[in-house]
Amino acid sequence: MLRLINLFNPGMRLVLVASIVLILNACSTTRSSPAPVEDKKGVNSQGIWMSVGVAKIGTSSASALGAENAGKPGYYTVKQGDTLIRIGLDQGQNWRDIVKWNNLDNPNNIEVGQVLRVQAPNSTATISASTAENNAVVVRPVASTSPQANASGTPPPASNTVQANKPPSSDNADEIVFSWPANGALNAYFDEIKNKGIDIVGKAGDPVLAAADGKVVYAGSGLRGYGNLIILKHNNTYLSAYAHNQTLLVKEDQSIKRGQKIAEMGNTDADQVKLHFEVRKQGKPIDPVKMLPPR
Repeated sequence: MLRLINLFNPGMRLVLVASIVLILNACSTTRSSPAPVEDKKGVNSQGIWMSVGVAKIGTSSASALGAENAGKPGYYTVKQGDTLIRIGLDQGQNWRDIVKWNNLDNPNNIEVGQVLRVQAPNSTATISASTAENNAVVVRPVASTSPQANASGTPPPASNTVQANKPPSSDNADEIVFSWPANGALNAYFDEIKNKGIDIVGKAGDPVLAAADGKVVYAGSGLRGYGNLIILKHNNTYLSAYAHNQTLLVKEDQSIKRGQKIAEMGNTDADQVKLHFEVRKQGKPIDPVKMLPPR
């Protein structure tokens, strides 16, 4: 080709060379674009269950699932940062029951704004509210409502208020006696905002005991801030939680007796070796010291 170009005068040779360069550049720009890469999220190499019992919050902009039930008694709207374990603890329920009641295929994939059933389908919030009121009455000091004798020395008839202090037998069945879960000294007391339980200090490996009979509804480390955690469900009213353990000695669904060793004290997700102990009454944190016998 160069010999052919040399046959022309210098001006023509420049034109021919420029034309050839343009043709070659045009050919080089016709490469095919690479195929798009499919972005798969939400499933790890082990499958859907990234951590047993932990629900990861999605970021879907789709309309919220179950929105028609928002605000209704017995339902809960998922907030940013929620997990099924956290929801179960705050609602006084087993997280596995919440999975069942809502037919969740993937418990790790709940959405912000999603509305979940947090009470059994055959129960009502009205019954639960009534039970809560009756249970609240149970712990009132008897002396504060005792009828006073009249001038004749005869006690007056019991008023409606006094009768309310005697709950139905079904409520009595939900009132249980707790024992201390560890022998160490208290170094942090209950505060409804800052500390939802009490902290008992000790040495690594000290025994952690079940405070009452119950069933293990969670045993793992999927709740941030609690380390290795055990949650026991004692009845329809009470849960107890045991956090920061070094070793867990029980499994989910296992029945437990009061005083049974369920864990060894540790400092997982904590700044020192201690047991963080919570008591939840229908999901609401209450002061464990008021439920425990004097030392």
